[in-house]
Amino acid sequence: MKYIAAIEVGHHPFAKLFGLTIDVDIVLSSLLSAAIVLGLFFAAARRAKKNTGVPGKLQLAFEVLIEQVSELAESAIGKKQYKRFLPLSLAIFMYVLVSNWLGALPSINFGIHEGSKFLGIEAGHYELLPPPTSDVNLPLAMALIVIVWVNIESIRARGIGGFFGHFFQPFKALAPINLIEEIIKPVTMTFRLFGNMFSGLLMVMVMTTLLPIYALPFGEIIWKPFDMGIGVIQAFIFMLLTILYFGMAMSHHDEEHDELATSSH
Repeated sequence: MKYIAAIEVGHHPFAKLFGLTIDVDIVLSSLLSAAIVLGLFFAAARRAKKNTGVPGKLQLAFEVLIEQVSELAESAIGKKQYKRFLPLSLAIFMYVLVSNWLGALPSINFGIHEGSKFLGIEAGHYELLPPPTSDVNLPLAMALIVIVWVNIESIRARGIGGFFGHFFQPFKALAPINLIEEIIKPVTMTFRLFGNMFSGLLMVMVMTTLLPIYALPFGEIIWKPFDMGIGVIQAFIFMLLTILYFGMAMSHHDEEHDELATSSH
């Protein structure tokens, strides 16, 4: 009656599909987060369509969120283009926030004894619905989507020549550094989110190991609100980086120079 107690990054119950390894718990929690976000958006939209004149709490919360994100996007991307990226920014914030907050739900754990298997899952101690952002795969996938999209928009805004030319700004000697910076953007986005969320999960596991069983509920009560606060901050940072990267990708040095010249006159 003994469980394997090793703490490993990316250790999940998995299934094989077409030769690919699928982390079952991460897929389930990712789908649950998506369903919650879609449900909130549809509920707020339905309330707004009724146009009763008195916005509900959910609609009011979305209106405040949209207003704040709009101000950020407008200042970073510009008045002409920011509305195109507003839905993406809102979706990223809400999805990352809900994914982070799944860790605040009461944990549903199951264990498989050493030397036995269940549905092909190796022996171990697992959480049924862990926050999907605590696994490196989801933050990496989101970061890659954002950076690929950012580079596509950069090519559209600057052209092929302008896109490759911006790596040589402000000096040609800085081209290798600018290229390395572009490559590590998804890495930094990934580990900023993953590292903070995994550390929260790790803290709960450490408390489970060190605290006596009667003190575990008090430990989680103290830690969970702090963990939820971290979840809000990390969701905001991921969204903010997305907005800033789009703003930088679509900026033109010539336009900035013209604006400075106009303001000086």
